[in-house]
Amino acid sequence: MEKVATFAGGCFWCIEEAFSKLPGVVEVTPGYSGGNSENPTYEEVCTGKTGHVEAVQVKYNPKEVSYRELLITFLTSIDPTDRNGQFADRGSQYRPVIFYHDEEQKELAEKALKILSESSLFSDPIAVEVRPFKNFYPAEEYHRRYFEREPMHYYYYKEVSGRKAYCEIVWKKKGGKELLEKNL
Repeated sequence: MEKVATFAGGCFWCIEEAFSKLPGVVEVTPGYSGGNSENPTYEEVCTGKTGHVEAVQVKYNPKEVSYRELLITFLTSIDPTDRNGQFADRGSQYRPVIFYHDEEQKELAEKALKILSESSLFSDPIAVEVRPFKNFYPAEEYHRRYFEREPMHYYYYKEVSGRKAYCEIVWKKKGGKELLEKNL
C-alpha cells in the first residue's frame, strides 16, 4: 500500500529531483500546498498572496523506502535555517515546510528538527515549519520533471542559486547527513 508525504523546500524542481532518485518512490508531483485558494496557478502562488508554498507530494512504497529516509532526503536538500525562502528563491511561497499526514510523520519531523537545533551545525535557528497537511494542487505540466526535460537550464539554476554548493558543504562535508542518519 502506497503512502504520501508532502514537503516544501523552495524551488520544487530541486526537491522533485532529490526524491525522484530514491528507490521505493513511486511518484513525485510538484505543486502548491498549505494555502487558502483552490487550484492556484504558478503566477498566483508567485505573488506570495495565496498562502501556498511550492511543494512536492511524494507517493512511496513504505516497504522499500521509509518516511525517515524521505525526511533525511528533504532536509539535506534545503537550508533549514532560512525562513524567507530558499537560496535564490525569496518570499513566503518558498519557505521550508514539512506537511505531516499522520502523527508518526509529525513526531519524526519534530525529532529531526530537534536533532538539527541541538547540533552545532548551524548558528541560526532552525526555521522549518511542521504543519498538518491541508491541501495539495499539482503544478502546471511544464513544471513536472523539469530537471529531465530541461537539464541544462535546471542544473545551471541549481548551481547559480547556491543550493548545490550549500548542500555539498553543510550536508556532506560538515557531516549533517550523517548526523541525521545516526540520530533519527
